[in-house]
Amino acid sequence: MLESLGLLVMTGVLWGCTNPFIKQGTKGLRSVKSETYLGQAYAEIVFLLTNWRYVVPFLVNQCGSLMYLLVVQRAPLSLAVPATNGLAFAFTAITGAAVGTEEPLDRGSILGVAFIVIGTALCCWDKTQ
Repeated sequence: MLESLGLLVMTGVLWGCTNPFIKQGTKGLRSVKSETYLGQAYAEIVFLLTNWRYVVPFLVNQCGSLMYLLVVQRAPLSLAVPATNGLAFAFTAITGAAVGTEEPLDRGSILGVAFIVIGTALCCWDKTQ
């Protein structure tokens, strides 16, 4: 079970910490223009896939998705889903504030992150008993 808990946390870290960088990597996407709907879709896909600032965090994020598949096989769904998604929110807030893509953390945000961590810890503790 300890291995599953580590995978839960790592999934949350990989998902959460990459979100602000994916957001940064999409800067300039709105300036991509084409005359047709299909041309626009193609131009946007090319823009994203040729932008390393988008591709690298996206691939790391997808590694988190692969790790999530391992978690779901080993841990109960009632633990895996809320823990990984809650931790992803917490790590997104912390990383986003650190790199400047999100608002700085105020007292309410810090309290929210603390509640997520405490709630996740309690869920994990309950499932290991």
